[in-house]
Amino acid sequence: MIDKRVASAALALADIPDGATVMIGGFGTAGLPDELTDALIVQGARDLTIINNNAGNGEQGIAALLAAGRVRKVICSFPRQADSHHFDRLYRAGQVELELVPQGNLAERIRAAGAGIGAFFTPTGYGTELAKGKEVREIGGRMQVLEYPLHADYALIKAERGDRWGNLCYRMTARNFGPVMAAAARITVATVHELVELGAIDPEAVVTPGVYVQRLVQVPRRNTGAAAVKAAA
Repeated sequence: MIDKRVASAALALADIPDGATVMIGGFGTAGLPDELTDALIVQGARDLTIINNNAGNGEQGIAALLAAGRVRKVICSFPRQADSHHFDRLYRAGQVELELVPQGNLAERIRAAGAGIGAFFTPTGYGTELAKGKEVREIGGRMQVLEYPLHADYALIKAERGDRWGNLCYRMTARNFGPVMAAAARITVATVHELVELGAIDPEAVVTPGVYVQRLVQVPRRNTGAAAVKAAA
């Protein structure tokens, strides 16, 4: 019987080794798998390469991984923002590496890994420092830059609903990088708020098929925004 459910985030991440490349879903905090990033800090893996849209916000998630000294390199599109102080400090001190990738290129490089594409040309970045040292050629009258796929050892993503086979659907913008990251990693660990019986998700509504998911952890929904205010009242 196929059953990808794991009892806890700690068990789901127990085998992540030092030096692993880890994709973490999320656009800022939307869709960030908080329970998995928290568990990864406790687990203790070091010298990680983190692939994400940005380099952490405030004190949680990827920012907390950086603050704990667990990250060797960040591959992202938006490393700096108002609350990226942990990344700023480490980068200025030479304690973390950065590979800056335009957002469209980031999404396509991840998608290309999942699709088995060897490389692709894009005009984005041509004539800038981002194209330095890369192959360029003219295609269709435009200069293009050769980019390679981004693969990962693990992908940590957040979904809304799933079944024991690992079929997933997402909640609105929390979907963002989750589907392409799931396809691009050797092992995908997903959290879900709702764990449903097989067949309860309409096949037409499945966004990430279970073939791309190896481990599934059910987590409670965190109180945020109006829900948190109501709960505290």
